[in-house]
Amino acid sequence: MRNHTEITEFILLGLPQTQGLETVLLVIFSFIYLFTLLGNLLVLTAIVSSSSLHTPMYFFLGLLSSFDMLFPSVTCPKMLFYLSGQSHAISYKGCAAQLFFYHLLGSAEGCLYSVMAYDRFVAICHPLRYTLIMRPGVCVSLVTGAWLVGCLHATILTSFTFQLSYCGHNRVDYFFCDIPAVLPLACGDSSVAQKVGSTNVGFLALILWLSVCISYTCIGIAIWKIRSAEGRQKAFSTCSAHLTAILCAYGPVIIIYLQPTPNPLLHALVQILNNIVSPMLNSLIYSLRNREVKSSLKTVFHNVVLTFLG
Repeated sequence: MRNHTEITEFILLGLPQTQGLETVLLVIFSFIYLFTLLGNLLVLTAIVSSSSLHTPMYFFLGLLSSFDMLFPSVTCPKMLFYLSGQSHAISYKGCAAQLFFYHLLGSAEGCLYSVMAYDRFVAICHPLRYTLIMRPGVCVSLVTGAWLVGCLHATILTSFTFQLSYCGHNRVDYFFCDIPAVLPLACGDSSVAQKVGSTNVGFLALILWLSVCISYTCIGIAIWKIRSAEGRQKAFSTCSAHLTAILCAYGPVIIIYLQPTPNPLLHALVQILNNIVSPMLNSLIYSLRNREVKSSLKTVFHNVVLTFLG
């Protein structure tokens, strides 16, 4: 990555049109962030501590909980730092790192959603061959592939963004370093980087969304063929939480990156939904809609209470 910039730091201006609301936002986002970390940690603990949940489905769910703790941690701590009245400055390398890890974790999580959809497709459409198809080696390979896609995606976006020269104006009119906020500060022509960013994000999102749609179309056909209402309900219940999480994840991406001239306030609100609220909702969705996870959580709480009382 070439660095022709004379800028050593950027100034994050924060959420647009929220001047004077810093204290309120600090309290709200602190609560959401802590709840996100705690909720996903509990889901992960429930999965690890229960041997009955050591299956491919819950292996992927545990990874999703890990992603949902890491992803908001890329942007939220810095945002809370300057909302508390501290410096808005972020170093040049820190800005590049924030952009890289944001897209690494975001795209890898998107790949994980597709992997989870495929796992449900195999479980419902090929139940007798499920353990053969989704054996441990295959699960690890799928997760490794998700990480590699995320790494390649983030490297391309970060390279095209920070190979440009940045000089003079360093005020990022946003709450973290993302491509639409950083590229306008470039001294040279940023049109190529803008096209690469939009194309890369759009193409990856489209491919992942199509893979999910194909998996769930096959699942829907298989469920429709189930004769008993109880069987349909059971099959649908295993997929409903995942479908809800996917809608929460892909909606903000479409609004943010595929609009030619997004409204700054709408852009920020949707980005907050994607960065902080969706990871919190995932822990609620999977813990409230999954009986096995709820049962394991009750066991964990029971053991914790016994430990403190003992």
